[in-house]
Amino acid sequence: MKTHTISALLLLVALPVAASASSATDRKIEAAAEASYNYRTVLEDHVKVKASDGIVTLTGSVEDKDDRSLAADTVENLPGVLGVKNEITIKPTHTESSDAWMALKVRSRLLVKGHVSAATTKVSVERSIVTLDGTAENVAQKELTEVYAKEIAGVKSVRNNLVVLGQPAAETLGETIDDASITTQVKYALLSHKATSALKTKVTTNDGVIVISGEAASEAEIALVTKLAQDVRGTKSVNNAMTVRN
Repeated sequence: MKTHTISALLLLVALPVAASASSATDRKIEAAAEASYNYRTVLEDHVKVKASDGIVTLTGSVEDKDDRSLAADTVENLPGVLGVKNEITIKPTHTESSDAWMALKVRSRLLVKGHVSAATTKVSVERSIVTLDGTAENVAQKELTEVYAKEIAGVKSVRNNLVVLGQPAAETLGETIDDASITTQVKYALLSHKATSALKTKVTTNDGVIVISGEAASEAEIALVTKLAQDVRGTKSVNNAMTVRN
């Protein structure tokens, strides 16, 4: 009888401890998600996060399905997450392919791409023609900003009025970019590019260093994957361990 009594007492003590540990992990998940670059800067805090025993429920509203997926993918890359319930609704504020929609897409693209400045670039669109105003650190940054603007569906042409400073500009948007946000942006870049969308890859990030594994049809595809990963904002270096399938 004494043995059973002691076991029961130990169980009663262990349950609150386990519950407390689980609750602490849930709070860490929520804090990490809400502090992530993707949630703060790209989604602009429009998504709410609630974790319970490692299962995360997402609520709120976003512009389109890409933002909805971005929210879920970012959380899935956080430690301790066992599953995600995506209850986010899509409530677009602009008609797809309209001038306002294109301007939003260009600005969003600049937020997640490296080697360009969303903070010093003003984007406007009229009759599907994008105008870029503001400053760039150098000619390469000016030209790359134009390239990203042209990639948005529906854009007819780009008027690039960026003024080259010849020196680094102060960047005020999203100074710190977390690993979960970087991993999600790399995966999105690979899925969005027609030449890499069908590739099966595994992407992890540790302190800005990206590790990619999987198979590709050629060395050219592997090189392209590396380039797309390097173009993501916050990337420090890329270790591409992909192999060419026989």
